[in-house]
Amino acid sequence: MHNLTSQLLLYTTPQANSILENLGYIAKLIEEGRTDDARRALNVQIKAILDLSTQYGLDRNLWQGVLTYHLVTCENSFSLTCERVGATEGGSINAIAKADLAVFHKLFHYDFSEWERVLDTDALSILTDYRAIPKRSCLYNASVSEAINALSARLSEAKDAQQMFELLTAHYRDCGVGLFGMNRAFRLEETAEGGFVFSPVSNAQRVRLSDLVGYESQKQALVENTAAFVRGQRGNNVLLYGDSGTGKSTSIKAVLGEYYGEGLRMIEIYKHQFCHLPAVIAAIKKRNYRFIIYIDDLSFEENEIEYKFLKAVIEGGVETRPENVLIYATSNRRHLIREVWSDRD
Repeated sequence: MHNLTSQLLLYTTPQANSILENLGYIAKLIEEGRTDDARRALNVQIKAILDLSTQYGLDRNLWQGVLTYHLVTCENSFSLTCERVGATEGGSINAIAKADLAVFHKLFHYDFSEWERVLDTDALSILTDYRAIPKRSCLYNASVSEAINALSARLSEAKDAQQMFELLTAHYRDCGVGLFGMNRAFRLEETAEGGFVFSPVSNAQRVRLSDLVGYESQKQALVENTAAFVRGQRGNNVLLYGDSGTGKSTSIKAVLGEYYGEGLRMIEIYKHQFCHLPAVIAAIKKRNYRFIIYIDDLSFEENEIEYKFLKAVIEGGVETRPENVLIYATSNRRHLIREVWSDRD
């Protein structure tokens, strides 16, 4: 296996200590006769495969599911191009991608029987013929689970790298690549180094605009603005203000449900995270999606200066706000900064 994974160019492991990388290391341990080390390392990776499968609702052949997850989440020059324009004929990068997929075709049908004989275990056979305990769909994103399991089954039946290429490029074109292709809503998870990562919201509220009663003119304006934005036309930033419980947040979540299938995604940002707004926009401005940056219960108290980050994004600096980004906010106040009589002095 190590000889196979070392041939990858575009689909190299996206992060250190990944399952695919570690299984290649285990293959080296077996070749060197270090069976005890290989057995301990394999147990760790089996747990990692089970954890990933539980997180994304994978079933049947978990090994092929892990490989499929790697293919649909690996952002590289090929997959990102296919996301934007689909597969193009004659590009040199296609030949490189097909060479990588030839490796994955072998990995999809890798024979683990020698591993099991040497390490005296049948765990890998269990993983390749797995029956998951029925789970509640709220534990994971059911649409992501269905997409990965379905694509995994089709890739396993592909007769060669060319068929895998056609299946995968069609998936990139229709569903996208990476976390943005697999999920509809995200939050920012701050890192110890002061940065952030996009954290998918697997149990995002599913609500339709038809579920909301009243406020017809307001909902119509919200729908028209969002529909124009999704179609690539000019859209406006939105502030929904009013009393608590009147459906402001629910309306925004509802338009996400209406237009998710047309490439709409949502990123929820809290007020203390406004300093990350420029980096967030830099990360999403070239993706083939339309993004709503969602800010709930927006207001500012005296001496709070976070509004300056938001103001810079709305008004634009040297770099203007990208066309694929809008800001939707809710507030209990029409005036976001509290005003008192003494301010008039």
